[in-house]
Amino acid sequence: MSMRNFATHSLAVALLVTSAAAYSQNPPAILKIDTSHAVSNVSPELYGLMTEEINYSYDGGLYAELIRNRTFRADWGGVQHWYLVQEGISHASMEAEKTTGPSTALTNSIKLTVDKADASNRAGIENEGYWGILVKANTEYKGSFYAKSDGSAAVTVHLINDDTGKAAAQAEVPAITSDWKKYDFTLKTGNVTAGIGNHLFLTLEKPGNVWFNLVSLFPPTYHDRPGGFRTDLMEKLAAMHPNFLRLPGGNYLEGDHISERYEWKKTIGPMVDRPTHPSPWGYQSSDGMGLLEFLDWCEDLHMQPVLAVYAGYSLKGEHVNPGPDLEPYVQDALDEIEYVSGKTDTKWGAERAKDGHTAPFALKYVEIGNEDWFDKSGSYDDRYAQFYKAIKAKYPNLQLIATTPVKIIRPDVIDDHFYRRKEEFFDDTAHYDKTDRSGPKIFVGEWATREGSPTPNFGAALGDAAWMTGMERNSDIVIMASYAPLLVNVNPGGMQWSSDLIGYDAGSSYGSPSYYAQVMFGSYLGDETVATTLNGAVPRFFYSATRDAKKGKLYLKLVNASSIPQDVNIQLAGAGKIANTGTLVTLHALTNEATNTILEPTKIVPVKTQLKNVSGDFHHTIPGYSIQVLDIDLR
Repeated sequence: MSMRNFATHSLAVALLVTSAAAYSQNPPAILKIDTSHAVSNVSPELYGLMTEEINYSYDGGLYAELIRNRTFRADWGGVQHWYLVQEGISHASMEAEKTTGPSTALTNSIKLTVDKADASNRAGIENEGYWGILVKANTEYKGSFYAKSDGSAAVTVHLINDDTGKAAAQAEVPAITSDWKKYDFTLKTGNVTAGIGNHLFLTLEKPGNVWFNLVSLFPPTYHDRPGGFRTDLMEKLAAMHPNFLRLPGGNYLEGDHISERYEWKKTIGPMVDRPTHPSPWGYQSSDGMGLLEFLDWCEDLHMQPVLAVYAGYSLKGEHVNPGPDLEPYVQDALDEIEYVSGKTDTKWGAERAKDGHTAPFALKYVEIGNEDWFDKSGSYDDRYAQFYKAIKAKYPNLQLIATTPVKIIRPDVIDDHFYRRKEEFFDDTAHYDKTDRSGPKIFVGEWATREGSPTPNFGAALGDAAWMTGMERNSDIVIMASYAPLLVNVNPGGMQWSSDLIGYDAGSSYGSPSYYAQVMFGSYLGDETVATTLNGAVPRFFYSATRDAKKGKLYLKLVNASSIPQDVNIQLAGAGKIANTGTLVTLHALTNEATNTILEPTKIVPVKTQLKNVSGDFHHTIPGYSIQVLDIDLR
């Protein structure tokens, strides 16, 4: 054993001995549960997803596009992430061209001028991807680009290994014509070594001029959806059992300025007709994740959309005055709702069908704006009322969400946001205990324990789990909740906001301890809360108890944020026959700072074991720094 490992082992033993000694001085807590006494209903929509274009969550993340800056945006430093290729004695140049493009949305391009080249001395351009391009063996990649030439140039497409310079795959695109046209190609790898150290080459073997735009390359996607989503990330999201997706996100909806808001009509239809727009988090969004792609995401994971519509306020303080000035934005929201949920005999329902999805999407919730408490003009009350009246007049059954309390009209739902340290969540788990049950309902649309970077550590997971017990206990009034942000690219420069649920690079991904806490809570959610009392527990001990009446299940969640174990005497009343074994799921660490990383992705994961000696009165010990779910059969 190395000295480092010996020291780590010794520390762990010391912690366990200290914990055991402290534990021996504490009598068991008594947790009484009346499984026959339902206190309230649990919202079936309680846990869902929220993200936005932050931390390269879509481009370079969930949206599986491998090419970075595919539309050749340029600044004083040149065309970012694209570089000139000159092999051997070839000679070429590249420049941003602002006078020609393949559509009215994409009016620029990159011009490749090849003065000298042949089959052994190629010239062209290369793209580095999002901190690399993942290449796998025996895999098919689908690609395309728009191009025109001043002759009939042929283009060779390669996936090249950064270290060896060898091609993992290549394809020929012959005879680029003088008019803008889309060219498709397929790259098929053989028995190559998997890795992210690769880049894309577009090369010519003879002199000529070629203009390119919208260069695209996709690996196999989740459910084989064309232009779809990254499989490993979708699988992690599916494991959370999400019931909704708040889309298209928070600040991303508003933009820094009104002109930079999420204009949904510019994100539908063919990619070549999408002009892209600035993300408020410092980079350009490709808008490959357009409105229909968000809805596809919902469909793939069996979630319902929670549609946020732009309501006339942007992050730098610009706002639209209520009244006639706001009316075009209200109409735009009505059009958006029609695109999502309208039948094909409506204008925008027909447009959705034209885009490839004939069936309407079920829509129940619409959120009006985002974090409008930042609007110092005080206009949100009147803006919300104007949207509310117009939407309810056409869609009376929609539930409308306000982003801050309003006085003029009573909203159906209020969106609360919380970003805190773990101790703040520990102290506030009773936040909604005394909330007026007559409404409005509560949507905790953004929340997180912000400890750890780029993803949360175990202390943050304890804070999250403690907070979730409070939301579950009050899920008759807290009807939806979504952690944020959801995703982060862990490469240098990929993160704008720390403590994000899932981390990834170009080749792999991992769940944080907070992610696994979400998975545990989302996987074991009953339909009713039951009556409980707890006495004698150590500080920072939290719990929730729900039952699934149809399945005959009791789900008991225990959170021990103390360093010492807690023995609990669990007394079940009103259960009838109780199975003497159940399932125990445990997430545990020795310190608050312990975490998962891209290099150690499964250091802390839930462990499922058999729960033994279950009865109407049984003892259970939850270790220090632990989150547990007890799945008990009530027969």
